[in-house]
Amino acid sequence: MTLWLLLLVPLAGAMSIFLAKAALAKWISLGVSTVVFVISLLMAVQFDVWGTSETGLVSHVSWLSQLGVTLDVGVDSVAMLLVLLTTFLTPLCVWGSFSAITARRKEYYAWLLILETAMLGVFSAQDLILFYVSFELTLVPMFFLIAIYGGANRAHASVKFFIYTFTGSLFTLAGFVYVAWQYQMSQYGVWSFAISDLAQFASTSLTASEQGWVLLALLAGFAVKIPVFPVHTWLPLAHTEAPTAGSVILAGVLLKLGTFGVYRFVLPMVPEALVAYAPAIAVLAIVGILYAALICWVQDDVKKLVAYSSVSHLGFCVLGLIALNPIGLEGAVLYMINHGLSTGALFFLIGMMYERYHTRDMNAIGGLAKKMPVWSCFMVFFVLASVGLPGLNGFVSEFMCLLGTFVATDTAAQWPGVLGPEYAAIAAIGMVLAAMYLLIMVGKVVFGKLKEPEHDGAHSLLPSDLNPREIGILVPMAALCIWIGVQPTVLTDAMRGSVEDVLSPYPRIVQEEHGAPQTPIIIEKKEQNG
Repeated sequence: MTLWLLLLVPLAGAMSIFLAKAALAKWISLGVSTVVFVISLLMAVQFDVWGTSETGLVSHVSWLSQLGVTLDVGVDSVAMLLVLLTTFLTPLCVWGSFSAITARRKEYYAWLLILETAMLGVFSAQDLILFYVSFELTLVPMFFLIAIYGGANRAHASVKFFIYTFTGSLFTLAGFVYVAWQYQMSQYGVWSFAISDLAQFASTSLTASEQGWVLLALLAGFAVKIPVFPVHTWLPLAHTEAPTAGSVILAGVLLKLGTFGVYRFVLPMVPEALVAYAPAIAVLAIVGILYAALICWVQDDVKKLVAYSSVSHLGFCVLGLIALNPIGLEGAVLYMINHGLSTGALFFLIGMMYERYHTRDMNAIGGLAKKMPVWSCFMVFFVLASVGLPGLNGFVSEFMCLLGTFVATDTAAQWPGVLGPEYAAIAAIGMVLAAMYLLIMVGKVVFGKLKEPEHDGAHSLLPSDLNPREIGILVPMAALCIWIGVQPTVLTDAMRGSVEDVLSPYPRIVQEEHGAPQTPIIIEKKEQNG
């Protein structure tokens, strides 16, 4: 079974929607996205390189061979997990849009499927050209989803989203082109855009100064997509104005394209530069954690609060990525998945509330536990998952990111880094602030005296509590949050080989940078113990 199925089936589904009647659009989209999810599960079962550094499900298609451009696809363990996250969330987003989208349905559901194709292309690309085309293609459907189906300020939100992310990506493209150009210069005019070739060349042949410039170019695009402070300002507006499914996809997958880009390109391509710049990147991540958390504290709009919480939470993910040890990087990858589940579910719940009351203002609504007990139960559950309650998914990934950051300066260890306890201690304040603003939000919206806005007649036709379709959307997400919280080693063991392979150059570089002698006895013991 080839990964091309995952890319072509949703694309074919999008084309078929345009030929069908508008009433059938949602059913075609749901059927196609469900088929894609089933195909991805079958691929996961056939994926025989879990826990190793190998790339599986590889497919080679020759294209512009004279320029070294191929359409190669394949995934390692980390990319396969993100493919599963994408195919899992997409049918839920389609299903969750059944009652929310009543106009221009054909275009809406077609754009969702095209967006799925682009996101899967990012995770499965083994060629730089295919990666960049897929990376940029995600902007188009999301732009139209926000601009056409968003809130009152949708035009400004969609334009700001497009300009920020597209401009950042141009710098990233410049970094890619520079590495490819240097490669062909060293190979006597032979071009290659294979990601593995360019990563190997850049990490071993570029000078420290060249790596520094390439790092800044790559981060210009990936940091905007994550987003990292101070290039985060497009995200809260885009989240707030996007339709519910757009917010879920944005939080669940699109933001992870930035963190995946750091994993896929920054870590293997420019190790010397990353060791030098990691403390500065960590400072920006910590500022984003605390700054966004404080902004969340004063929000009245529930959706905007959750949007700013994404900026804060993904700061932990960035810390895990640059901790330069397996526990931090495994925590960061796990955070990508966990954030997509818990924050995506919160956006679903806010959208369900908005369909009934047409407001997200915490001053106008409250005490919904009396009117919507099932909705309130899910709301409390997913807030606790986002807060990091032990036993749920959020705790595992946040703890691993902070622990990886905390132990990074142990130069006698097998995986030394350049951060340390002071970074982890300051970042941990963000966990306290997250618990405060999220629990305050729950206290206002869920508990207390029932407070509802004036009825305008539009929402009175909806049932007061969740219907079976809405419960069906939330139950699998809740089940995964519990499963990952109880059995995280299933995922961490699956990704370990890929993570350690990406980090393999760093112990030597860090030891050389800090002048500390390596400790082969400790490394040998760890290798013997597996």
